[in-house]
Amino acid sequence: MPTSLFKKLASLAVTLGLVLLGAGPAAAAPPRASEPVGIDVSWPQCGKTLPKQPAFAVVGVNNGLANTTNPCLAAQLAWAGTAKTPAATSQPRVSLYVNTANPGLKGSWWPTSNTYKGIRVANPYGNCALRVFKACSYMYGFAKAYDDAAIRGVSNPASYLWWLDVETENSWQGDKSANAAVLEGMTVYFKGIGARVGIYSTSMQWGQVAGSVPATSPLAGLPSWLAGASSLTGAKAFCSNSGLTPRSRVAMTQYISGGLDYNFSCR
Repeated sequence: MPTSLFKKLASLAVTLGLVLLGAGPAAAAPPRASEPVGIDVSWPQCGKTLPKQPAFAVVGVNNGLANTTNPCLAAQLAWAGTAKTPAATSQPRVSLYVNTANPGLKGSWWPTSNTYKGIRVANPYGNCALRVFKACSYMYGFAKAYDDAAIRGVSNPASYLWWLDVETENSWQGDKSANAAVLEGMTVYFKGIGARVGIYSTSMQWGQVAGSVPATSPLAGLPSWLAGASSLTGAKAFCSNSGLTPRSRVAMTQYISGGLDYNFSCR
């Protein structure tokens, strides 16, 4: 999730003595009230008092793993409702993010067919029933997206922008194309219900998990939400970076300040 990603990046910067993604290691000052920045929250913020009326809000649906539910989802969605009108930025007033992974056969559940919850899925990678791993990876992603939309407690899931949180600390395979297939399955499900989809990651982690995807992939052209900045100034600079997939634009960037994740809308 976004919060854990920052902890991981910060730890690497301290251990290696490096400057994270070109930004200084010093903590950023809290954003000025005039800055139209959003905040993202999830299970690490359960029970914490959150600032009212961010410019926009992003709420994590899972509890750190792709097959879990954030225990504070309802309360945090209610908090997100205090966000200001969307006129201040190009971001939705409230959007969601979900954990992603490809645990393969080591997961607590792994698909065995191209059908989930009675839905017969047109699988571009073949028949999962024949144990075609890439086909089953696609089905795994489709199934986790279905669960996120249908059983986690999200009302009107089609109305949201869903960000796919891609981090190396989650379970992934050495086969990058199979990992991308998971994300494609999620994307196809969310778009199939009429929702919008984006990708959250860093260029480094995206490269390690999914690598380069073809221009024909459902992931191509999805908006990118880039993590790793250590200040609002750095987050603004990230807006000029390349997107994570072909034809992707950087729509939002993230930085940490005062123990919270803040987000800058690039457009």
